[in-house]
Amino acid sequence: MDFNNIPELEPDRQYYFMNKCKELILDKKTEANRTLTYCVTTFGCQMNAHDSEKLKGILEAMGYEEVEDEKADFVIFNTCTVRENANKKLYGHLGHIKNLKSKNPHMIIALCGCMMQEDHVVETIKKKYSYVDIVFGTHNIYKLAELVYMNLSTNKRVIEVLEKSDTSVENLPTKRKYAFKTGVNIMFGCNNFCSYCIVPYVRGREKSRKPEDIIAEIKSLVANGVKEIMLLGQNVNSYGKVFDYTDGKIEQVASEDMVTFPKLLSMVCQVDGLERIRFMTSHPKDLSDELIEVMAKEPKICKHLHLPVQSGSTDILTKMNRRYTKEQYLQLVDKIKKAMPDISLTTDIIVGFPGETEEDFLDTMDIVEKVRYDQAFTFIYSKRTGTPAAIMPNQISDEVVKDRFGRLLNKVNEISSERTKRFEGSIKDVLVEELNHQDKKLVTGRTEENVTVHFEGDSSLIGENVKVKLLQCRGFYFIGERIKEDE
Repeated sequence: MDFNNIPELEPDRQYYFMNKCKELILDKKTEANRTLTYCVTTFGCQMNAHDSEKLKGILEAMGYEEVEDEKADFVIFNTCTVRENANKKLYGHLGHIKNLKSKNPHMIIALCGCMMQEDHVVETIKKKYSYVDIVFGTHNIYKLAELVYMNLSTNKRVIEVLEKSDTSVENLPTKRKYAFKTGVNIMFGCNNFCSYCIVPYVRGREKSRKPEDIIAEIKSLVANGVKEIMLLGQNVNSYGKVFDYTDGKIEQVASEDMVTFPKLLSMVCQVDGLERIRFMTSHPKDLSDELIEVMAKEPKICKHLHLPVQSGSTDILTKMNRRYTKEQYLQLVDKIKKAMPDISLTTDIIVGFPGETEEDFLDTMDIVEKVRYDQAFTFIYSKRTGTPAAIMPNQISDEVVKDRFGRLLNKVNEISSERTKRFEGSIKDVLVEELNHQDKKLVTGRTEENVTVHFEGDSSLIGENVKVKLLQCRGFYFIGERIKEDE
């Protein structure tokens, strides 16, 4: 390799390696006498899904074509480590793919994402999965082309997991799932250190992107047909804060010109051609009155807020290091509903956190009853090695957890169905996403409240915002009828 010609600055460096890979992959295509394919399997959150869109874009720029089958020539797993079952899923996939690789001399297997930031995982991959070719983490997703080139040009395994990175490279090829909506990272990392969560250890410290870079990216996306944007961050409500991380401490630095998240939202609302704005995730402790005010007055901001509560017990919330009480959370919800009476509220809830008593659990049931969530994502507590909760006393038995989880799920589903039904008979703007999977005479879309609607239509409506009357509530979705412009 001629190191003198390699650009030092990003993203030019990665485009250089994409072109070099393209030459090598073209040779492989000729040798195989066929198109070479890739498959990206994504575990985890919206940020991982957004990262996978970048991985796909880079792979296509190098000459691979996408398939959904893990028999592909380049298979990459973008991993999650929030819950133990995600780890088990990965190892299951790797066991299956070993046999596939033995039959395909062109196959490359790559692992990336949060799970790869754990030292014990990387050691396991090194020892037990020698057929994995490339391993990298959360801080160098953008370097895929460079890592692939190192593997192709040397035929050696490449492992590069960075403990941290100050580099954020966004201007790379992307293959979006939808042409009309996508996510935009506004910040990286997390400073919250909830006692059950591994994310701060694998994603690193909080760092906000410059507002001008975010706005420029959104304008570019809108110019290319995007109508709906989801602003992404582990805690978007703390966007814009500047921190000093000297000596391992986390201290906020005063900044007169700080652009807060509500201010950023107002800026995004000014982008011509953008029709809808969503965001996640919001930490309750940082949700300000200013944000509620901006949400209420800006018509482009969808009236849907994901506000994870995790538990209804103040005692458990304290052990979780969530930094709010049950009463404070309920007061916040009251403020939100007063400003936006018909807002859709969704949440995350963990059952079976260490030390959770029946009284604690009933507090969670109580908060579900009081808030009346439109949807709740419920999880059984998953012990993550390296987190404070993993070594807490009074871990809850499986029998007790399963009983509580079942009771909670029944209550959540009952309320969710009731909440969804309130829209019956109303006319809503629905952004059409796709042809219905079960009935190709129908299309499927979502209202701003994130309610799924199926109605008669064809593929010409995909990506369009159309008015639909919500006729029949079917529990968690609607059957609707399109309202024509002249009606």
